[in-house]
Amino acid sequence: MKIVLSALVCVCAALTFSWGAEPPSDFDKYWPQWRGPSGNGVALDNDPPVEWSESKNVRWKIDIPGRGSSSPIIWGDQLYVTTAIPIGAENEESKTQEDGRQSGRRGPRGVEPDHVLQFVVFAINRQDGKILWQKTLREEKPHEGTHMTGTWASNSVVTNGQHIYAYFGSRGLYCLDMEGNLIWERDFGDMNKRRSFGEGSSPVLHDGKVFVQWDHEGPSYLFAVDQLTGKDVWKVDRDEISTWTTPLVVEHDGQHQLVTNATNMVRSYDVSSGKLIWETSGMTVNVIPMPVYIDGLVLVTSGFRGNALLAIRLDDAKGDITDSNAIVWKLDKDTPYAPSPLLYDDIIYFLKTNTAILSSFNAKTGEENYRQQRLEDMGTVYSSPVGAAGRVYITDRDGNTTVIRHGSTYEVLAKNSLDDGFDASMAVVDDQIYMRGSSSLYCIAQDQ
Repeated sequence: MKIVLSALVCVCAALTFSWGAEPPSDFDKYWPQWRGPSGNGVALDNDPPVEWSESKNVRWKIDIPGRGSSSPIIWGDQLYVTTAIPIGAENEESKTQEDGRQSGRRGPRGVEPDHVLQFVVFAINRQDGKILWQKTLREEKPHEGTHMTGTWASNSVVTNGQHIYAYFGSRGLYCLDMEGNLIWERDFGDMNKRRSFGEGSSPVLHDGKVFVQWDHEGPSYLFAVDQLTGKDVWKVDRDEISTWTTPLVVEHDGQHQLVTNATNMVRSYDVSSGKLIWETSGMTVNVIPMPVYIDGLVLVTSGFRGNALLAIRLDDAKGDITDSNAIVWKLDKDTPYAPSPLLYDDIIYFLKTNTAILSSFNAKTGEENYRQQRLEDMGTVYSSPVGAAGRVYITDRDGNTTVIRHGSTYEVLAKNSLDDGFDASMAVVDDQIYMRGSSSLYCIAQDQ
């Protein structure tokens, strides 16, 4: 492992605000992390468009060089997104991704790295789509491949409005200031992912720490890294195999916990010390979906070579809770593989594997609202549903978005289509939707 620390950090450490137990007041206003301010996929107090097309309600559209399926992150008037750009060769991977997003996705399961790549963060003015700055953080040829539908820039950045934390997995974790200047970088080594399926977990912030879930086919760990220095605050060993999920910080009974979804065990750790609080078995292999949380209840899902949903009551969660009364309800059908669930008020929405088949349940009781509801004219779905203004937005890999009414009954409000394909999940801020496609980045806003 290595830590590269800018000389500036010694000066900045005394001046830079790093939020503690509570995030900054603007945290809920923007989209500062993967799955939004709450981690549940919900935009707060926003009213984005219901309908759009290439000729309607597109405020701007720009091309992003290279490939990436990381989702856009927003703070203030700036949007941040990562990409991996081949050096000195035609972007053959782009064609592979384009072919891969078509229905059926015939072809090899993996893509081998043929070129040296630039790993880049872009900062974009979200009002007009102009690039404000771009920062190349690493140039190297990846040590292993990625899934044919994946990219080498699948991890979303996270920000607290003071610093930007860009994570490229085996290519490192980087702390930048809001103008794109490098403060420090951290190299955790190389991951060896199952079947060379690539990497995809995103970092999360809390209490002056950056949390990184490092699960692969070698020694797995959970890192808590100091936000200002990049040095370990704590590190715990994990008996885990490859995951692609992002952890979730929750607060319960005065204690902040970091919940990690994974194949061998779902675990929760004390954010201050890394001490294990509880754990349970019950997930499938290739865990991707992020946990969600409501009123003392954590819900975790997975859906590859099996199906699993567990609703865990934190009041009763101590030690090994497998098959205990801490598991309030469970489900073994129709759960998601790639898309994370959406938890909107007390309703959890999730898709069956990667298909456009939707289920809706009361998150607290497990009561079914509806199940196996097919979304017409929709194909394979990798991106995660997003909720805003009493609506649910679901986008497939061919550019189609179905908008339904949030509630216990299924009602379609609109069907929209764009010319790009989408694996990244949308972000919603100030009544605007930001959608990162395989080649373009869109701002969807009401025509003025």
